[in-house]
Amino acid sequence: MKQIKILSLFLILIISGCSQVNKASDFITNPTAKEKYKRDFKVSDELFSIWENSAETAFRDSVSVNLPYAETGKFFPKSFSVYSYEIELQPGEILNLEVETDSTKQLVFIELFEKINDSTNVFEKVKSSDFQKKSLSFEADKKATYKLVIQPEIEASTPFAFKMEKSPAYLFPVASGVNTNVQSYWGDNRDGGARSHEGIDIFAKRGTPVVAATNGSIGYTGEKGLGGKQVWLRDRKRNQSLYYAHLDSIANITGSVKRGDTLGFVGNTGNARTTPPHLHFGIYKSYRGAINPLHFVYQTNLLETEPEKLDSIPHKLIVQSSKANLRNKPTTSNSTILSTSETQDTLQFLGKTNEWFHVRTSGNKASFIHQSLVTPI
Repeated sequence: MKQIKILSLFLILIISGCSQVNKASDFITNPTAKEKYKRDFKVSDELFSIWENSAETAFRDSVSVNLPYAETGKFFPKSFSVYSYEIELQPGEILNLEVETDSTKQLVFIELFEKINDSTNVFEKVKSSDFQKKSLSFEADKKATYKLVIQPEIEASTPFAFKMEKSPAYLFPVASGVNTNVQSYWGDNRDGGARSHEGIDIFAKRGTPVVAATNGSIGYTGEKGLGGKQVWLRDRKRNQSLYYAHLDSIANITGSVKRGDTLGFVGNTGNARTTPPHLHFGIYKSYRGAINPLHFVYQTNLLETEPEKLDSIPHKLIVQSSKANLRNKPTTSNSTILSTSETQDTLQFLGKTNEWFHVRTSGNKASFIHQSLVTPI
């Protein structure tokens, strides 16, 4: 009995030692989540190569979606299914992706790529999920097209739900304000076209509180120039300053403020004396000057309901219509027909979003097809 206890302790030390060695090595080499997966789960070179090639194929063959977007389906073992989506983001928008699975142990890998060259269709990886994490958050600092690639581990066998949303980086700067209160936009003509508007105007009743859109520090408060009574709020996280102008009055503020703190009250001071009360809201980069603030505060739609749970999950779909269009988006409007299938053609099921199936054709091309055109098999 004593010998068994000693042997057990020895094995525990060996296992613990291997783990500590890997941690020390990871600190130096900084392996990717996929490299950790291959090592820790002892995936063979051959199988790992097939798995990686599947991701490369899907990367070149993305469907397009508008946010918010939800999709449900099931990961099947050794199916090598990969999900690749093109999305558009504006500066100040935050992408949030969550992958929900019935099994908490199974791994899902998420990578985000940014298009850096329109003419050559070149993408560069900008973020990936942490090892053993099924979520990703990313704030865009430029207008660009992005590819979002989701890949389960090789042996994954679990239903899934993808939930993709975007949100503004900042709080709306006028209390209880909504998007329709913005009635003058970046680039609008001013002074008969002599200059353009370097911000947005948010109209509200005189005296409505104006709030800190983010945590920061007060750079200036006072009355001067075209902006009249104004507050400058420094956002050190993003290296930019927020400009609140035409205030009726300024709150008693100094030093650091928290998101949502009252900075002042809506008015029409400065060169806005002849207009209804409103907040002129601007953002200035220290090295670029004024930038369009709209998407930093524009309130976006979130998923209204939980993704549909499928009663049964098919492996494949068979085309019932004499002619079935496969599209790049899950909609008939503003979408492109990628190809056409005929009666009895078989499609690989990837997932479902509302009334549309996400599929892959026999030619290994991803697309969407309306549910009325196919039958699960």
